[in-house]
Amino acid sequence: MSKFTTDTVIGLEIHVELDTDTKLFCGCPTAAEEPNSACCETCLGMPGSKPVLNKKAVEYALRLCLALNCKINPSLIFSRKTYFYPDMAKNYQITQYEEPLGKWGSLPLDEKTSIGITRVHIEEDPAALVHPGSMQSSPFVLVDYNRSGRPLCEVVTEPEMTSPEQARDFMRRLITILNYLEIFDQQHCIIKADANISIKDSGYTRVEVKNITGFKEIERALQYEIKRQRDAVKSKEKIIFETRAWDAEQGMTFSLRSKESEEDYGYILDPDLVPIDITQEMIAHTRKNMPELAHDRIKRYISQHKIPEIDAKVIAEERKLAELFEKVAEEIDPVLAAQWLRRELVRVMNYTQTSFEQLKIDETHLIELLGMVEKREITDAVGKKLMEKLIEAGDKPFSPREHVKREGLGVVSDTAAIEKLCAEAIAENAQAVKEFREGNEKSFNYIVGQVMKKSRGKAAPKEVNEILKGMLE
Repeated sequence: MSKFTTDTVIGLEIHVELDTDTKLFCGCPTAAEEPNSACCETCLGMPGSKPVLNKKAVEYALRLCLALNCKINPSLIFSRKTYFYPDMAKNYQITQYEEPLGKWGSLPLDEKTSIGITRVHIEEDPAALVHPGSMQSSPFVLVDYNRSGRPLCEVVTEPEMTSPEQARDFMRRLITILNYLEIFDQQHCIIKADANISIKDSGYTRVEVKNITGFKEIERALQYEIKRQRDAVKSKEKIIFETRAWDAEQGMTFSLRSKESEEDYGYILDPDLVPIDITQEMIAHTRKNMPELAHDRIKRYISQHKIPEIDAKVIAEERKLAELFEKVAEEIDPVLAAQWLRRELVRVMNYTQTSFEQLKIDETHLIELLGMVEKREITDAVGKKLMEKLIEAGDKPFSPREHVKREGLGVVSDTAAIEKLCAEAIAENAQAVKEFREGNEKSFNYIVGQVMKKSRGKAAPKEVNEILKGMLE
């Protein structure tokens, strides 16, 4: 009797490259562009070479274990996973098998749902296999051993996800944690996943899909594989326990081999690496220096700053946006700051395809801009235009206040000036005036828009509404 009840069951094995300067067991740099230019006797497994463990990689892995609420094992032990494949020159991979660094953790998706973490362990990355064209049609394979030996953390989940969308959400939240911990560089480090998928109609026969990279690709690969399995069951085809690969170009999975069991790998303890004690002092020191993570910031933003939950979630999810918000909120009303950063700043960054790494403005520009909005020295419309100009200025940011003064963009609140603009708008839009007087409120909004256009967005909206309504009625 299966323990599962849902239509779909998904578990993930995520491989996270840790952002260290050197590889896991040798001094070769992790950053190298020329193929096969950053490898040595140790990462190629030549006779007589001896691995030396990278201390920074252990510290980074310990941070991740604590962030995922794992129980930490008191001893760090490495094993050899034996297999024969071009991506592993020494025919075994150094990994953890018997006891991982961390186990029995969890990652909350929302208030009601949490995904269990089976284990988090450290291992070395195999080499990169390069297939000219697609994997299936490539006439040959190139091997780049630069990647061989880079430090990885493997995060293995419980099979508790029930949809591709939920798996994508899990990956998004995991990357948020990695960014907060500063152990993963999204620009340069690799993160990939192996997905285990089974469906109720097949009796939950598990199929593994290897080496999926990226949020969208994980969702696409899972959607394809679920449909493939359902179609196979309808066609009376037997689903087998196998390993498949994801071809992103063709948008399909294809069979690689029958699924191995762990026994097939012939694990043995690595005789060149002695056990390392993970002391309570190490754990306490790491925990003390952990940053406040996204889910804790969300709670604090809601309770301390009284901002809407949706704003708190969007801001906290991006570490650099959260850091920017906290600096701005020291000078500006937090609710106003949250609204503008979450909506306007993010909107313009998306429109201009600007990442937070490329963003040249800092909190001083935003405090100056939002200070004028808060004090009603400029209208929201002018503020939005200024936000666009600031980001488009790139590495030549300017003072928003000086720009407003130079261009004469301050709020027009003089009654006589606004009355003159309203009179012009009424005279030029007789049809809209007629429709408003017949009861069409949308026509009033149109006339308001014409007044704002005449004022270049500088007229105070409240005064415009009051004066225009008085003149029309």
